[in-house]
Amino acid sequence: MKILYIDIDSLRPDHLGCYGYHRNTSPNIDRLAERGTRFTNYYASDAPCLPSRTALFNARHGFHTGVINHGGLNADKRPYGPDRPFNYHHTPYQAWVDRLRFLRHHTCIISPFPGRHAAWHILEGFLEVHDTGKHAGETADDVAKEALRFLRGRAKEKENWFLYVNFWDPHTPYRTPVSYGNPFKDDPAPDWITDEFIEAQKKSYGPMSSLDVPAGNQWPNLPSEIHNREDFKRWIDGYDTAIRYVDDHIGLLIEELEAQGILEETVIIISADHGENQGELNVYGDHQTADYITMRIPLIIAGGPVAKGHVDEDLHYNIDLGPTLVELAGGKVSPRGDGQSFLPALLERKSCGRPYLVLTQAAWSVQRAVRFDDYLLIRTYHDGLKDFPDFMLFDVKHDPHETTNLADERPDLVGKGMVLLDQWVTEQMLKADSPIDPIWQVIHEGGPYHTRGKYSAFVKKLREQGRNEAADRLEKRHQKFKRLKAYQDQ
Repeated sequence: MKILYIDIDSLRPDHLGCYGYHRNTSPNIDRLAERGTRFTNYYASDAPCLPSRTALFNARHGFHTGVINHGGLNADKRPYGPDRPFNYHHTPYQAWVDRLRFLRHHTCIISPFPGRHAAWHILEGFLEVHDTGKHAGETADDVAKEALRFLRGRAKEKENWFLYVNFWDPHTPYRTPVSYGNPFKDDPAPDWITDEFIEAQKKSYGPMSSLDVPAGNQWPNLPSEIHNREDFKRWIDGYDTAIRYVDDHIGLLIEELEAQGILEETVIIISADHGENQGELNVYGDHQTADYITMRIPLIIAGGPVAKGHVDEDLHYNIDLGPTLVELAGGKVSPRGDGQSFLPALLERKSCGRPYLVLTQAAWSVQRAVRFDDYLLIRTYHDGLKDFPDFMLFDVKHDPHETTNLADERPDLVGKGMVLLDQWVTEQMLKADSPIDPIWQVIHEGGPYHTRGKYSAFVKKLREQGRNEAADRLEKRHQKFKRLKAYQDQ
């Protein structure tokens, strides 16, 4: 079996045509979706980048690996302890890529991610490792060249292979070549965001908010602040152009597979590590929350025996993908992992989703969210210097951009979500190797990595800007952390 896994960093599904987007960002991806299976409720168990890919490649929640942050104690996997074997081959500890290797697949990864995040643990099972060398500053052209080199070489030599290819362009800073132009200059921006909505955001605060969007972009004409829909259109054009640029290069990989006569037999996977907030919860061009936009990711699988033209609406985690691929290749799922194979959905269109999901973010804020029924409940333990209440409840079916917090209006649903969250934490603690919930380690270290140690400076900045009401709200919310030594040292 041949498997091509294309991981597009920061790609949110609702900016793809096959998920209903009004702009033509993804013609090649859309054609794959037509001849395969598209999943509409597929989520990263942990976000952002390092926690997500650690969970993916280990098929385990960050609760168990310990990796839920981008720095500090919880950016490294927990040691296995005295039961750690000589190696992980043919043991319950074996990663699913390594299982594919022992199922006679030649395994290769093309990505700068392990070096960028010191995430060497995700390489378990890969026989070939290619770092594209620009520390996530790569363009799709850089990555596609390396992928085509593999397809024209190793792919011809080996009967079975697994190739993981990592594109970065939709991740800020946007770096699509200027010569590519703007294919969306005449297309309207998404209409959910209004001038009135943006005006209200300007009274709020937070990293990467409307008055502090990500800088360093190489693509021209991007605003440094979002004041109105015109600014928003300029900003979102940069994101959507990056997606279209990647899609063009995915087309090149598909053309190569077709030229070799192996397109139909190759299982092609399109997914992402996390989504990207573009105004939702007043975050632009980043992935700072455990919300519907950051945690929900695309999953399209096409080729080989995969059901064609199928749409699966069940709830699945990204940690479920590895076990599914192992079963597809004829192997057995590790009993130690948290992932559950959804192979019946892939081959037979059978429903085999989960009843609810729990999602964790701890690199930009510390949150757990519960996805159940039509709702997403977010419990915020540390706001990461953002204007978040302790509880947020959204009807994501009717309000996918999370404009209306229903927490006060629907305490019954908040209660239901909290019961599910408590049930999940209890289940994880009972099978955990450590009695410590990692989110509390993050908080006691001083909070999420990207905002750690920046509280005092951020409050000062708000006051210098004359935003005293916002500074007062932030100070009041952070009083509960003052007893922690990590905050006393700031």
